[in-house]
Amino acid sequence: MAVLSSAAVYYESAQSQQAFAAMTGNTARTTYSLTSKPWSSVSGYEYVVAPYGLMTGGEVTAGVADNAVRLAALTAMMPAATGASATTGVLTVNAVTDDSLTATRGSSAGTAYRISSVTITSAGAAAMVAADGSTAFVATRGAAGGPPAIPLGSIELAQIKLTSASAAPVSATEIFQVVGDSQERYDYPVYSTDPIRGQITFVAALPLVHGSSATAAATAAKLVYARVATPVFAEISRARNWTPAETSNSTNSEQYYDGTLGSFSSSLGQSSFEAALGDGVTDALLAKRGANLLFKFMPDKNKAPYQITQGVLGVARVFGVGANPTATFSVSPLQESVDFAS
Repeated sequence: MAVLSSAAVYYESAQSQQAFAAMTGNTARTTYSLTSKPWSSVSGYEYVVAPYGLMTGGEVTAGVADNAVRLAALTAMMPAATGASATTGVLTVNAVTDDSLTATRGSSAGTAYRISSVTITSAGAAAMVAADGSTAFVATRGAAGGPPAIPLGSIELAQIKLTSASAAPVSATEIFQVVGDSQERYDYPVYSTDPIRGQITFVAALPLVHGSSATAAATAAKLVYARVATPVFAEISRARNWTPAETSNSTNSEQYYDGTLGSFSSSLGQSSFEAALGDGVTDALLAKRGANLLFKFMPDKNKAPYQITQGVLGVARVFGVGANPTATFSVSPLQESVDFAS
């Protein structure tokens, strides 16, 4: 049994802005994490999660010259690419209308089925990448007749699927821009965010699209970056009675002639704590009312375990006669408090 004689409550008093950094995926390619955590949500320091992919524009159409296509202007989420914004991660690419983007055809009937991909490279420019040709299309990236493996750090916008070795204009039916198949978008698959744990979780595994060369096996998913601010915590003096934000369940029932059917519902409760104030007017914590802050609770501030809660701060003050001003603080969260062993 532990007696809480050295517990402490801390609040997010300031923020430390971090640059964009690559997130690390698990083996299932569904959950991606940053070492830097938790992530602040204070206005002006909101986190930016940046899976690579097309955002707007980028339509690929047939060109005039043989084998050529044209590319509409676009924006893409590519934080590490040359020319991308250091704060938003967005890259703007101008249209390509000079027929300089050309698909590669096979050299003979035996290699006529050949796929070229329109990409945006890590240098921020449009480029074509081609796999080897075959006598039929296959789904395997990097294989003859399959889509090329895309260089890591690039994104795929479209595939041009040609079936003839003879030079000719590209037709509209040979251009494919299917999200999740021949095009990478920043918002696909969709994901949920856990700023306390410093993670995002996709609803489906990111596909293996990228490889060391166009004709090598695709062994990597697209890049996922994030730009976050981490909190600077300050201890709240004379605090007590910390209550974490936790989910509670309630039972409901409906009665029928032949029995009763039960059901339950869940609700997320507020976190709260009490504190004695200075003058109850100019205390630093009072200036944070209405802000979405991070709070840290340590059952023993001399040991490693701690708990993180994030939510909007509310306050109810009491000015008693002959007593120190006191307040009950509430934290309205979007997720449960999270426990960390270290």
